[in-house]
Amino acid sequence: MTDIARIEAAAGRLEGHVRRTPLLSAPGIDRIAGRRILVKAECLQITGSFKARGAWSAISALEPEARARGILAYSSGNHAQGIAWAAAAHGVPAVIVMPSDAPGAKIAGTKSYGAEVVTYDRATEVREDIGRVIAAERGMTLIPPYDHPDVIAGQGTVGLEIAAQAQEAGIAAADVLICCGGGGLSAGIALALAAKAPDLRPRTVEPMGFDDTARSLAAGKPLRNAHLSGSICDAILTPEPGTLTFPILHRYAGPGLTVTDAEACEAMALAFRHLKIVVEPGGAVALAAALFRGEGIPGEAIIAVASGGNVDGGFYAETVAGA
Repeated sequence: MTDIARIEAAAGRLEGHVRRTPLLSAPGIDRIAGRRILVKAECLQITGSFKARGAWSAISALEPEARARGILAYSSGNHAQGIAWAAAAHGVPAVIVMPSDAPGAKIAGTKSYGAEVVTYDRATEVREDIGRVIAAERGMTLIPPYDHPDVIAGQGTVGLEIAAQAQEAGIAAADVLICCGGGGLSAGIALALAAKAPDLRPRTVEPMGFDDTARSLAAGKPLRNAHLSGSICDAILTPEPGTLTFPILHRYAGPGLTVTDAEACEAMALAFRHLKIVVEPGGAVALAAALFRGEGIPGEAIIAVASGGNVDGGFYAETVAGA
């Protein structure tokens, strides 16, 4: 079970290995939104996303024998790079199961840390099944991307930082918008905020058509997406909320939000123009909601998590230039 004690323990193991990312603001962003917007720039994290936190948390918490057998993970790209980096730093091998249509930058990044990459067809194959087979054949330890107590705890350290930084910025109450796939980041932040800053309310943000968490929160039970591909927000396309993450979000999160791919792209461009940060589509949806879904968000300030910045250069250049 993940709780605030587990998150604080993860923070201790992460100290000196990951960055305390900044909470950024810009007058141009505030002007567009019509209120104060603060962006938690996890795109500046080691490996380019918050996933480094959960990966280090989970690998560092393993018994030495389990860690020495090597790490198996499945991921669309950001968890892949986090696991590859953390495994290499611990001196153990890693095998990552990735969709064949993952951005080239994410596949290359994963390989650059020394991991072996096994690709699969996202539309016809099930990554969990492939991962279980490889883990059994090679005797490796499986660390999934979100449904793991120590992964959730590692992501929860983002929430600890937000609570402290919001206080430093003079923000006592606000909605905290979080890019959401399986819910590991959202659940971890939700637990941390409930303990440290209960007037900061976590809210998930997803691409339209892939809003399993928003629909599940409204229904009070997990619901699946009809499709697993078809959005540029590859980092947050998951079948359904996690078994461990959904109960946490059901208890602590406010209503979910959705944005279009076009709005995510516009948020990417605005983040570049005003904040000088590179954000990938799936990592930009929270900022997009802050900018373009303000009617559904109360208060004088919003905190948005820019969860990752691993994007192919050509696509990014076209997106920024065209917006």
